[in-house]
Amino acid sequence: MSQDGDTVGMVLLPGGSFLMGTDDAEGFPEDGEGPVREVTLASFWIDAFAVSNERFARFVDDTGYVTDAERFGWSYVFAGLLPAALRRGAPRPDEAPWWCGVEGAYWRAPEGPGSGLDGRADHPVVHVSWHDAVAYCRWAGTRLPTEAEWEYAARGGLVQRRYPWGDELTPDGEHRCNIWQGRFPTRNTAEDGYRSTAPVDAFPPNGFGLYNMAGNVWEWCADAWRADHSAKVMRGGSYLCHESYCNRYRVAARTSNTPDSTVGNLGFRCARDAG
Repeated sequence: MSQDGDTVGMVLLPGGSFLMGTDDAEGFPEDGEGPVREVTLASFWIDAFAVSNERFARFVDDTGYVTDAERFGWSYVFAGLLPAALRRGAPRPDEAPWWCGVEGAYWRAPEGPGSGLDGRADHPVVHVSWHDAVAYCRWAGTRLPTEAEWEYAARGGLVQRRYPWGDELTPDGEHRCNIWQGRFPTRNTAEDGYRSTAPVDAFPPNGFGLYNMAGNVWEWCADAWRADHSAKVMRGGSYLCHESYCNRYRVAARTSNTPDSTVGNLGFRCARDAG
């Protein structure tokens, strides 16, 4: 993608109405997933893939942009991906002790000092805040998708299905997304082939030709979670989601974070008006 806002790597989705949200018994009503309601959208473009490390590097190399994680000097990394020396003594949030605050963790060093992007150029960029994502979009001539656009895109033309491909998580035993298998957070069997991020084109696309709309990394949306704008919406789930505590890889699932938050399972994709 380039600064002039071209549509290379994007898919044009026609405008129309769809049923947004869910009343699924497996959902989280307290997250505002329901009620199911009809939403009408204009046509728009959306990235077929989440923004990769390679794409984000072009932005940083061109602009010299410094991410929030770099300015803060640290970011959250999943404990199971860290060597013991970095895990030991790292601050952990009480509500999610599997996260470690790691000094020096940022998008070029996803697991902190000593880590890098070798072999991960085509993986989604992580440790990017909402502010960082918006800055990238401004440079690229794009924008973040609205939450309604994101869900419409994720559904891939299916009506009220649980996942981008249907209602079965692993149809015919086939893994369709990068999430946690095993016992969270202590044992990841990685049956889907990945313990951390997967390439942005991993797994089959949905009916609209969009990849990884479930799992891999959470994706920022343009919308505020509440009217006070203190948090922004995140969609799609990540490689750490597991049915035992966070089956938010369903297309209607949603959560939020503050716009300056950075973490090792959070990225974004871009959208653009069609007109």
